[in-house]
Amino acid sequence: MLLLIAALFAIFLLIGLPVAFALALAAIPVFVLTGTMPPTVALQKMVTATQNFPLLAVPFFILAGNLMNATGITGRLVKFARLLTGWMAGGLAQVSIALSFMMGGISGSAVADASMEARLLGPSMLEHGYSKGSTAAILAFGSIITATIPPSIGLILFGFINEVSIGRLFLAGVIPGALLTLTLMATTWVVAKRRGYGADLPRMPQARELGRSFMESIWALAFPVILIVGFRFGLFTATEAGVFLVFYALFIGTAVYRELTFAKMYDAIKASVTDLGMVMLLIMMAAVLGYAVTIERAPQEITEYVTTLTADPTMILCLVVVLLVVSGMFLEGAANILLITPIVMPVLIDAGYDPVHLGILMVTLINFGGLTPPVGVIMFTVCGILDCKTGAFTMASLPFFLAVTIFFIILVAFPSLVLFLPGTLM
Repeated sequence: MLLLIAALFAIFLLIGLPVAFALALAAIPVFVLTGTMPPTVALQKMVTATQNFPLLAVPFFILAGNLMNATGITGRLVKFARLLTGWMAGGLAQVSIALSFMMGGISGSAVADASMEARLLGPSMLEHGYSKGSTAAILAFGSIITATIPPSIGLILFGFINEVSIGRLFLAGVIPGALLTLTLMATTWVVAKRRGYGADLPRMPQARELGRSFMESIWALAFPVILIVGFRFGLFTATEAGVFLVFYALFIGTAVYRELTFAKMYDAIKASVTDLGMVMLLIMMAAVLGYAVTIERAPQEITEYVTTLTADPTMILCLVVVLLVVSGMFLEGAANILLITPIVMPVLIDAGYDPVHLGILMVTLINFGGLTPPVGVIMFTVCGILDCKTGAFTMASLPFFLAVTIFFIILVAFPSLVLFLPGTLM
């Protein structure tokens, strides 16, 4: 039955059916052919999947991010990132990576960040002599930083579906996010030196310039800091934090920057409803398939199969890593988190791994899969906007693939990098 479910799911994807509907329709054999479960259970699971208090964090964080973008904060962050890194080799490329680190606390989505930066910085990079492949690769790889920086939507979904503390996941993502940023900046510097991509600024900025720009951006940069402080002192849960940040964004937009008009607020709400509709539809449909594979004992069978191959925890983790990267080549990140992680988590927890460590590693890996052919969502988003061939993107991505692989090896070898902040502050 599990093979039939997998085959149906693959067929539905190949014929171009939307992922959400492919998830639900692949579960039909369990509810129709086995006769053990009435079809009405599928409808109940769809409704039940939406009736979860921690899941309320998703719409609030999406709305808060769109409201912050509507206040003009993005332009201020671009200016600050340019002063901070524009004087380095590959100046505009460095700006894009620094901006991804800062925007991670606002957008919470790798695809959203990649799309925004491709439109915002892509044309300027092309005008400064960057090839389309290099431009697309740098912007796409920088976007996966948002998978770790709070309030990452991926971490919220992972915590919800696997019953892991979202607050601890947010704290755990800060150090890996900073480390990934430095890794990508170092790789960009090497690539820029080899290909002759110069600096965007003629000199390093003066401390006064940097300080002024920092103060202009302070309200956005404080976004993730407020989350960390709130979780550390128990001021709010992840859901309550989302509500607080919506009001915070409204306050910044109306009282501080005074750029949030009713028209911009309407556009932000409209965009949030669209984003939320996509995410919630995936959650509902994934709940149906998740229930079906649970009934068919998929987690137990996969655990038994993996443990027959090897009992070594490192090898088990390597097998799961390969599975996540491959699945990321075909599925959007949210669908992967909802579908794959509940199945492989019991295997890894039985092998002795910490669920918070696994959350950071798996969510980042799934987003990494979105950069790879044949159906990488992030890759296609950036290449579509920049009119870049996937072959050129793949060739330009090779140094970054190597750098990110080294980053993952470090995360696996040194789990304390992930667990230090949640272990210390909570």
